[in-house]
Amino acid sequence: MAENHAPIGFPVKSLENTTVAGPAASEGIHASFLVEQGSFTLDLKLDLPGRGVTAIFGHSGSGKTTLLRCLAGLARPKHGRLCVNGDIWLDTANGVFMPTHKRPLGYVFQEASLFPHLTVTGNLRYGLDRVAPASRRVDLSKAAELLGISHLLQRMPAGLSGGERQRVAIARALLTSPRILLLDEPLASLDQKRKLEILPYLERLHDELDIPVLYVSHAPEEVARLADHLVLLDNGRAIASGPIADTLARLDLPLAMADDASVIIQGVVAGYEPNYELLTLQLPGNHLSLRVVHSPLVEGKPMRLVIRARDVSLALSAPEQSSVLNVLPATVVEIVTAVNPSQVMVRLDVAGTPLLSRITRYSHDHLQLGVGKRLWAQVKAVSLLV
Repeated sequence: MAENHAPIGFPVKSLENTTVAGPAASEGIHASFLVEQGSFTLDLKLDLPGRGVTAIFGHSGSGKTTLLRCLAGLARPKHGRLCVNGDIWLDTANGVFMPTHKRPLGYVFQEASLFPHLTVTGNLRYGLDRVAPASRRVDLSKAAELLGISHLLQRMPAGLSGGERQRVAIARALLTSPRILLLDEPLASLDQKRKLEILPYLERLHDELDIPVLYVSHAPEEVARLADHLVLLDNGRAIASGPIADTLARLDLPLAMADDASVIIQGVVAGYEPNYELLTLQLPGNHLSLRVVHSPLVEGKPMRLVIRARDVSLALSAPEQSSVLNVLPATVVEIVTAVNPSQVMVRLDVAGTPLLSRITRYSHDHLQLGVGKRLWAQVKAVSLLV
């Protein structure tokens, strides 16, 4: 962790001199927590991937930060168990509690909390020096290169922008050679310009780290851009947890009822038409492709696409002449009434790829839609997350 804290608000049974390791049950994070804080209760059980970015998403007060504090040992659950890639950090039934400073994790808060009297190098060495040389998995130069701060090493924190300070804080956390990285709304205090500055570096961490990253956010665009797995919290409960593409396409969740309801698709650059500035993207697992107006990108490059439900219209036959670039064969999987009762939400299957469409109830009745019906999805707009 970037800072050394003790668990707050609970009597501590320390395992300071004990090596706590359980059998290598399975890879990933397996957590169950019951925390009671006044009128608020966090009660959840999660099984999360052992690498990649898991987004913890929910409105203010849903329990996102409390969950991270339990993972870090900053809050001690009344009942709970935590196993990280086979190592047991918490097991209240057996009296096991690994204190925060013994947990191999990195924690980055909304504010960078750099030491103002140390240079960037000094701040980074604080993280590095907390790990025995034989246990170090990341060196200072690698962390600086990953976060794009090599040119800032001799600067003082007061001379850094907000985005630069956060990148230094993340690098410092990485230099503790963590088994898990916790990011608690690291972009919340930044303006839009600084957010756009730091997002590419967070994407690099996503691509290059082999440890799980838990990313707390209430910003859908950050979640869409970074996450592989999504946990949706509401009032201290996990109402959904799963791969982001599948979870966003679920019509039984509040996200599908939002005005900007959308799905995420992982495509691959398949070609470019310079005369029209059109990028062709191969959809996963099938022969279908999408075309989008964009500058050229390297063929074979994986890309994330966002398609909003409001940008997908439906037709019973393929239009012979249309300005819509992408018309895809689809099958109706599910239909539910939208928040506005004059509209319906339709979940589609496009050769294995989920898609959402928001249409009027009149169109639903006019097209005589039903589960299993084959039709054509006209995708009016596609957003690339670059």
